[in-house]
Amino acid sequence: MRTRRMRAAAFRTLVLVVLVLAWEAAARAAGNTFFPPPSTIVVRMHAMWFSGPPSTLFLTEDAIANILPSLGRMAVSFAGGAFAGVVLGLAVGLSARVYDYLDGVLQFLRAIPPPALVTVFLVVFGFGLRMQLAFIMFSILWPVLLNTADGARSIEPLHLQTSQVFRLSRTERLLRVIVPSALPKMCAGLRLAVPLTLIVMVFSELLPGTVNGIGFQLTVAYQSFDLPAMWGGIVLLGVLGYVLNELYLIAERRLLAWHQAAH
Repeated sequence: MRTRRMRAAAFRTLVLVVLVLAWEAAARAAGNTFFPPPSTIVVRMHAMWFSGPPSTLFLTEDAIANILPSLGRMAVSFAGGAFAGVVLGLAVGLSARVYDYLDGVLQFLRAIPPPALVTVFLVVFGFGLRMQLAFIMFSILWPVLLNTADGARSIEPLHLQTSQVFRLSRTERLLRVIVPSALPKMCAGLRLAVPLTLIVMVFSELLPGTVNGIGFQLTVAYQSFDLPAMWGGIVLLGVLGYVLNELYLIAERRLLAWHQAAH
């Protein structure tokens, strides 16, 4: 198993290296200002964000002023949206009547693209951090809520009947039967929410009134025609998305180890 994983990792690395080399060769051959080669982008990224002193872990002032606030927004929004989605999903999924009443409304709200509601959030919360956090939380709420509700609805009736036979309290039933049974689908919703958080975070930072963040720096780079910096922001977002997804998958595998072993 370990050998197989090492081979898969080596193959993925090889594919990435080949693609980057092909990108480098194509960009240099084209000589288009709008599409700089990866080597130029990496040099610009290092100068912007990772050429600071050792006391700040080599992060520059720009990195501290823009990357860290973006990561903070992501962390707070993901935690708030995930918590709200799990709680509301369990509340909706555990009651067949509530689910029947609200299913149409939830499906309707889920189908609305979050950018279409930006004006509403601006009117309610105004420009600034509160609007950004509320907008991101609202956007990631639906995959978590609907998957959690579906997981709660799919609990085996025998498990609930067994918990009643053993006279478990409501809290014990929730923690020992309901949550573990709904956890696989709950994690599926959280997995969808991770990249969505990054996407919506960047979109919220492109709006007027933003004073920092990766999205804000992308706007500044575009307006100043600093194309290597703009592409550096795009590459950084791709790297962040990949790293965050891998970290989540590691946590999910550990959390669902019992479920995977059962299958």
